[in-house]
Amino acid sequence: MVEFVVPEPEYDRYSNRQLAAVPLAVLALALLVLAGWYLMTGAPVTPGIEFTGGTEIQIATGDSQAEIEQAFAFQPDEIQPVAGSNEYIVATQVTDTDAVRSQAEAAGYEVVSIQTRSASFGADSQRLALMGVGVAFVGMSIFTFALFRSFVPSLAVVLSAFSDIVIPLALMNVLGIPLSLGSVAALLMLIGYSVDSDILLNNHILRRRGSFYESTYRAMETGVTMTVTSISAMTVMYIVSSLFQIPLLPDLAIVLVFGLVADLMNTYMMNLSLLRWYRFEGVNR
Repeated sequence: MVEFVVPEPEYDRYSNRQLAAVPLAVLALALLVLAGWYLMTGAPVTPGIEFTGGTEIQIATGDSQAEIEQAFAFQPDEIQPVAGSNEYIVATQVTDTDAVRSQAEAAGYEVVSIQTRSASFGADSQRLALMGVGVAFVGMSIFTFALFRSFVPSLAVVLSAFSDIVIPLALMNVLGIPLSLGSVAALLMLIGYSVDSDILLNNHILRRRGSFYESTYRAMETGVTMTVTSISAMTVMYIVSSLFQIPLLPDLAIVLVFGLVADLMNTYMMNLSLLRWYRFEGVNR
């Protein structure tokens, strides 16, 4: 069995500004990506068919994905093969099911099933999803401030959680991953995960005995091990679910991988720099 050992970083070699510079720069870049995407498309993240409305048609054919894409007059948003068969699921934002069916049949494809979502239903789903993420984030912020009753430690947790959400959203745009139900679920999970790792660090530093760096390392032994294990598990889930074409799971897994990697950086660099400033400088002012 492989034993994972958390290395003890030499934090005293770096100033608080140096520690916070990298995560803040990455956060600023992510915000620029989202702002640019909003200016170009009217939305900070490209919504999937669940939030725009559209049609999903399952067809049986021996053609390749490239040939299927050329067979339709519209541009398919996604062509997903069904594992263990010669069938494909073609998703498009076109809501006219008759037009989609007629084009598939004209291309010689056997239509296995077809379903549509109205644009109004997609818009309602998008509002509910955004509302859910917003309520979860606000609830987390209130809980954090009530728990620590101090501005800087609470701000560190909230800022880290905010960055853990923004960075995966920006990466989704860069890599062409649309916002889906799976990615929304991952964002909600990231809020809880980020709070868990940050509160673990804050509690060890502010409420337990020992020097600052001893408390930091004890928190890292648990927190880093937990996060690395989760990243490994989500990576395996992404690979397996992609190979077997399992719906929702690939989006959920890859967004969690992005967020968990960002959480390592934000917790043990940005959050830690704020806590060190608070412990040695801020409290005494």
